[in-house]
Amino acid sequence: MQMTMPGRSEIQEIFRRFELHNPAPKTELRYVNHYTLLVAVVLSAQATDIGVNKATEPLFKEVNSPHAMLKLGEEGLKKAIKTIGLFNSKARNIILLSKQLIERHHGEVPSNRAALEALPGVGKKTAAVIMNCLFDEPTIAVDTHVFRVANRLGFVQTSSPDKTEEPLTKKLAALLQKSQMLHAHHWLILHGRYLCTARNPKCSMCYLSDLCPSSSKADAKRD
Repeated sequence: MQMTMPGRSEIQEIFRRFELHNPAPKTELRYVNHYTLLVAVVLSAQATDIGVNKATEPLFKEVNSPHAMLKLGEEGLKKAIKTIGLFNSKARNIILLSKQLIERHHGEVPSNRAALEALPGVGKKTAAVIMNCLFDEPTIAVDTHVFRVANRLGFVQTSSPDKTEEPLTKKLAALLQKSQMLHAHHWLILHGRYLCTARNPKCSMCYLSDLCPSSSKADAKRD
């Protein structure tokens, strides 16, 4: 059965409900300043926010700047983040990006997406998160949660997260208020994390089920 794509009014209603349910969504990564959020987002690749937070809570009490990170050193950082997947390569990248922040950006996290993506270990997704969380840019970083939710809700029909950011951003930007676009990234992530899960999505508890073409309730109505 072919999915019925939601129309303009349905998409706007979905985001009205997102906003009603959670007016000011925020990242669940814990950080103390711009630099520590950048480090946390780099660490979060192929890892859970909970796992990253457990490792960074003691780390960020001692290390909260590029200079402090270089003083800790790569081996010290590896010990601090050894519970996180890919910790060897992540530690190497964090040391390198810390050096570049000092050498090219006076130790500050740049507010330019291209400059962010030029840093070691920072790809499109990480840069989009930083621009959204720190600099109030209406970017949408497409992780597995956003990819899944956007496709289940019928916003896009894409085959991978990498192919989702451009069409999803373009579509939502044409329909949503600027304030809603600013929060769209987190609404979609949190919805995928807690309700629209990969396995056994909680359709019976979902406040979007009557609008979702993929929900069990929507399927029941069509039968």
